[in-house]
Amino acid sequence: MKIAVAKGDGIGPEIMDAVLGIFKAADVPLEYEFVDMGKWVFDKGFSNGMTPEAQQTIESLGFLFKGPMETPKGKGVKSINVTARKTWNTYANKRVFRTLHGVDTVFSKAGIPIDITIVRENIEDTYGGIEHMLTHDVALSRRFITRPGSEQVIRYAFEMALKKEAKRITCGHKANIMKLTDGLFLEVFYEVAKEYPSLKADDVIVDDLCMKLVTRPDVFDVVVLTNLQGDIVSDLCAGLVGGLGFAPSANIGDHICIFEAVHGTAPDITGKNIANPTALLLSGITMLRHLGLMESAVTIENALLYTLETGVHTGDFGDKNIPSVNTTQFSDAIIANFGKVPQLNARHALPNKPITPTVFNLKHNPMLESVEAHADTIVGVDFFVASNEQPNAVAEKMLLHTGDLFKLVTISNRGTQVWPKGSIFTNLINQYRCRCESIGDAPLTQTDILELYKKVMGSFKVCSLELLNMWDGKKGYSLAQGQ
Repeated sequence: MKIAVAKGDGIGPEIMDAVLGIFKAADVPLEYEFVDMGKWVFDKGFSNGMTPEAQQTIESLGFLFKGPMETPKGKGVKSINVTARKTWNTYANKRVFRTLHGVDTVFSKAGIPIDITIVRENIEDTYGGIEHMLTHDVALSRRFITRPGSEQVIRYAFEMALKKEAKRITCGHKANIMKLTDGLFLEVFYEVAKEYPSLKADDVIVDDLCMKLVTRPDVFDVVVLTNLQGDIVSDLCAGLVGGLGFAPSANIGDHICIFEAVHGTAPDITGKNIANPTALLLSGITMLRHLGLMESAVTIENALLYTLETGVHTGDFGDKNIPSVNTTQFSDAIIANFGKVPQLNARHALPNKPITPTVFNLKHNPMLESVEAHADTIVGVDFFVASNEQPNAVAEKMLLHTGDLFKLVTISNRGTQVWPKGSIFTNLINQYRCRCESIGDAPLTQTDILELYKKVMGSFKVCSLELLNMWDGKKGYSLAQGQ
């Protein structure tokens, strides 16, 4: 089987060579096609951080094993790591965090075992990177949470939890504040949960989740979260087991999968042959299991665990009374320990079940769409207008334009209502949201909205607008704070 390999930037080539050396010594039945990705590709003028040939290779092979990559700063380009995940719709980011004997943490010293799998939605949320300056003082980021996208990652999490023989799966969220976006994610979670009665499904607000993770991490099993929250929580979990140097990452999609180390490029130690390859090796072991190469995965993982148990360590962790080894010596020690079994958390041998790579000849972009509700009506519009006037002055101008179809319902500033009632102690910025709803909740047309827009722009610069939609009588918009 052939996979694409991108060595990465900084310490990437060093740790990738170490891992591939371990694979070779273990007779892993893989061939590698090396592709050009990373900062140096950006510097050559490729704005997405990869050459067209690299993209074609990865899309034809379906599997990418990559080292850490740097995105140039101050050049207006997007992260190559995020671009790769989003371009190929690797919608589920799985990171497994386990106690490793030989990597001392507060919890290992207390005898509290950790085995947590974080599944992070990988495509949507604020990682869409859709941002605008509405005024010189106001920046807007659009946060997309979709029903089909949520279902993809949540269903993967449940299926993975079954294979893992997990007992519990938890949805981390902030639906108490973001009632529509996180509310939709949570709603889909419980819809999917009905199909998996053998799993205990529950949810926890993400700030409470963080507190519980650093006090009782052993009570969690599988946790699924939206993109930004999942990014933060997964790094928190890395800290529980020794840091990002021990955090493997798998990005799973229907057509393409990416396995990578999530730590940085460590330019301060580049070329010194002292980097810790464990995270990339663990990611590679995850890849081997995904490819059905179970015997190779078990041989390498048991050797790694045995090596850690014996106290062999690179300079970033381990018993300081034992001299550290360099990258090459660390990988050589693992190879020397092939066939040995650790005392704790030994992996049991399983027969190989190599997958048959599927060649996808897609002619159209897959369209993700759920069944639409029966009744879709427009009942109003939110105008986001630039103004440094007081709320009453803004309201007076808006009321000049509402006419016979619309009523001005509320004006808010930074999400807090300031008209028709509010507080003089609410600080303002120079951008308001003015909500106009139809009189009597009568259905409106986009033409009705456009005619009102023409009138409002006579008094204000309209920075943005959003339709107020209803589906089957259910509001598709939130209220202002204090409304």
